[in-house]
This record gives sequence, C-alpha cells and structure tokens, in this order.
Amino acid sequence: MTMTNAMHSDPLIPSDWDDTFAADPATPQQVLVVDDSRMQRKLLSTGLRKWGYEVFEAESGPEGLELCKHHDFSIIVSDWMMPGMDGPEFCQKFRQMKRSSYGYFILLTSKGETREVAEGLNSGADDFLTKPVSFGELKARLKAGERIVTMHAQLIEKNRMVNDALEAIQKLYDSLDRDLIEARKLQQSLVRETDVALDEGNIAMILQPSGHVGGDLVGYFQISSTHLGLFSLDVSGHGVSSALMTARLAGYLSGLNPKQNIALQETKAGGFVARDPADTAARFNEILLRELDTELYFTFALAVLDLSTGKMTCVQAGHPPPIVVHSDKSADLLGSGGLPIGLVAGAEYESFEAQLTPGDRLVLYSDGITECENAKGDMLDEPGFIEILQAHSEHAGSEMLNDIMWDLQKFRGDADFDDDISALVFHYDGPVSAHAA
Repeated sequence: MTMTNAMHSDPLIPSDWDDTFAADPATPQQVLVVDDSRMQRKLLSTGLRKWGYEVFEAESGPEGLELCKHHDFSIIVSDWMMPGMDGPEFCQKFRQMKRSSYGYFILLTSKGETREVAEGLNSGADDFLTKPVSFGELKARLKAGERIVTMHAQLIEKNRMVNDALEAIQKLYDSLDRDLIEARKLQQSLVRETDVALDEGNIAMILQPSGHVGGDLVGYFQISSTHLGLFSLDVSGHGVSSALMTARLAGYLSGLNPKQNIALQETKAGGFVARDPADTAARFNEILLRELDTELYFTFALAVLDLSTGKMTCVQAGHPPPIVVHSDKSADLLGSGGLPIGLVAGAEYESFEAQLTPGDRLVLYSDGITECENAKGDMLDEPGFIEILQAHSEHAGSEMLNDIMWDLQKFRGDADFDDDISALVFHYDGPVSAHAA
C-alpha cells in the first residue's frame, strides 16, 4: 500500500491532501497546533505527521504558551476563535517570549474581512488560512514558513559569525591600541626634555603626532661646550612605519652616543666636531637609499650653532625654512629649499650660514604647522606662522610653545590636526661672557 493510498484511506484526511510534499525527515521541524476543537487538531496533526513534522497539540492559548517554554517550535498553526485567549492574543504573547529562533505563525480563521485579517497580522501573525483548510493553501504556507525560518536561522548564524569576528577584531584592536599607546610613550621619550636651559639660552620642543604615533622628530645634541646641534625632521607618511623610521633616524642624531651620530666626526684627540651640515644630509641620503631599503623619505633641517658667536651653519633638505624671530619682532626665513632625503641617489646639498644675536629665536618646525588648514580650507602658511610667533615673542621656552599651540588650535577649529605637529624654539641669550659683562 502506498503512502498516498494510506492517507486517502484515513477518514480524517481530506481527499485533496496527499504526501507529495514532505518535510525533511533527517531534521524534522517541530510544529505546534493550537485549537479548542479536538477534531480540528486531529485533522491537522495527522496530516502534518504524515508529511514528516514533529507535531505537538494544545487546546488553548495558555496551554500552547506553556509548551512554547519547553520547545523551540518552527511553525505554529493556531485557530483564531478560542475561549479565554483567542488566536491573535496568543500570537502577541508568543511574540513577547524570548526565543533563540523565529517561529512562523499561521492563523486559521473563518473571517475573510480585510479588517480582521489586518488585526491578525498586526498581532504578529505571519499568515492566515480560512477554514476549511485546503491542502494546496496549507502546503504553500508551510513552504513559505520553512523558508523564512531557515533564512532567519541562517541570518542568526551569520550574525553570530560576524559578532565572533568583530569580537576577535576588537580584541586585536585593543591589543594594537595598547601597543600603540606604549609606542607613543616611547616615541615621546625620543624628546627627552621639552624645556632645556643652557647658559647661552633655552631650547623648547613640542612633538604631537596626529595619530597614536607619527613621523616627526625635533631634538638637539651637544657637540662641545661651545657648539650645539639643533634639528627637525619629518618622515613621509603616518603611523607605525613612519614612527619606526623616526626612531631609527633618532639613533643617527643621538646626543648620548656621539660615535653613532653621523652629524659628528671624531678627532685624533678623541673629541668630536660637527660635520658640515650638507655632508650630514648627503650621508643620510646614502644610508636611506643603500642600507635601509625603504620607500620612505624624509625632510630635514639641521643647524650647527656656535654659542660663543651666534654663528650658524645650516642645511635645508626639503624641510620648511627655519625662521629667525629677532628681538624687534622682525623675522627672516632661512634657506632655499633642497631635495628631501631618500628620493634621489647622489643628491647634492648646500650649507648656508646665518647669524643669531642676543634676543633672537631660531624656530625649526614641520609642515604640519604651516600646512594646517582652517574650516574654510585656507592654509596657515609661513606668513601666518610668523604672525603667531611675533604675537608671543615676549614669552620664552615652553610657555611660548604652549601659546603657539593654542593659537594653532584656534586657527584649526574643532577638528583634529591632519598631520603631525612638531617645533623647536631656541632662544639665544648670547655668550656667557656677555652675560657676565
């Protein structure tokens, strides 16, 4: 006897119901039938079981809700008219339950009015069938329900995978963030002191990366009791690679280990003297192109200062021009440009000389200052920066730099800086002998 014949032999199964549609027997879905009519429940349950579903029955809404607490039903088929709690109210309470998966809710009704149908759908039902239920309609509703339940389960699984991935990414980000915070501290330590007092003047420095870490660096190194090196550099790009390059370059300009400082050369007597700044730039260019094997380049400004006379020998390699602000607030831009370091093999650099007099200030800075834009998109440029320097020329050291940063942020507005900000200001008081006099 075939399954179809068996179904047709059952007086409870209408003649238009057959077994041509069947649920997946490997993973039968749980269906809850709720109806106060025992005969209607038997009719639906028998057919659903023939189709491979695992069927549960309840004769009222409260009994159905109790079963829903213990079973994760994929599909609910509920009568509309039931004593006590009707189908729409049962559906509302079902939707309020916390569930791990979606349940497709079908209301059975003899109502055909649009208003009643809208009421049923507004209660949370997904679909409705008018009684007496036909095989063709029920089959279509069950197929639709299974598709929606399956898609919902897939969506939940994909969301779980996405959330797991996001959680893993967040953990990785938190780890990287902690590392970058430590890297920022280490980079800030490259500028060991931000306000250095000398007998002949004062050095003030600021280093503010636009991100966690950056590619700017300012600093100084003592050459002898009468000579001082002051520098500013800016590595191309931003982030970790630029910061690592900056740390590497800092070692080549170390004031703690003069033997590693390529701006110095050792004398036969065991002391150190400054190289010509142009030679230092050329050596940097050779090292970057031949030894470091990197696509990064950097701009550079170096001044070797004779503290006893105020005479400076400088080089400018693609870096913003050094500025001298005189005691009368007039200002001069020094240098004529030059190629950045690490772009052209065999690039030649030229040194130039300048003179500081007591009361003058030498300013070395990165283009993060002069290329800073306001809300209108206008850049500060050198003239704008000179105005800021002149406005605070009565201050010295870190106080002057704090005032400069205040004005720079005011010019920028509420937005963060797009580029790293760094600056060094050397206030020259003159030789010690002049002080004593």
